[in-house]
Amino acid sequence: MKGGVGSAAITLPDGLVVAALVAVNAAGNVVDPANGRFIAGGRTDDGRRIADLRALLRAAVRPASGALENTTIGVIATNAPLTKVQATKLAQMAHDGYARAIYPSHLTVDGDAIFALSTGTRPGGVDLNQLGALPAEAMAEAIVRAVRAATGIPGYPAARDLK
Repeated sequence: MKGGVGSAAITLPDGLVVAALVAVNAAGNVVDPANGRFIAGGRTDDGRRIADLRALLRAAVRPASGALENTTIGVIATNAPLTKVQATKLAQMAHDGYARAIYPSHLTVDGDAIFALSTGTRPGGVDLNQLGALPAEAMAEAIVRAVRAATGIPGYPAARDLK
């Protein structure tokens, strides 16, 4: 199915902002974390529905896919001041968003990556535990938005094309 580009942001009352931008072309199915339903991904043999990759994997059916033909690549941005080590940790924590919204995620045929950056414009320090919980949420929402906003092309329908 057709992937896409999506974004999401979380702004806290104290002015802390965490945003995600992602380009989705995952080998796995995209799942809406709000209800657990597949919204994009591998299709059934008739091409009209999304295949249940969970069931296929448990049945030891191997979906066809070539090496490194898929990737989901994203960036997490915040206005909190971060050190290089903190930015690396933030990117690592954001990968939970992939696991929430893509099943299965981080396959060997995926080139999944997340980068983190900080504008450093928010004054004061940062609680990395509080900040670190937000990127996964923003990333999962951005992934869902990416496939819902995608427009199909011949042979590759988008989520909106399947009824």
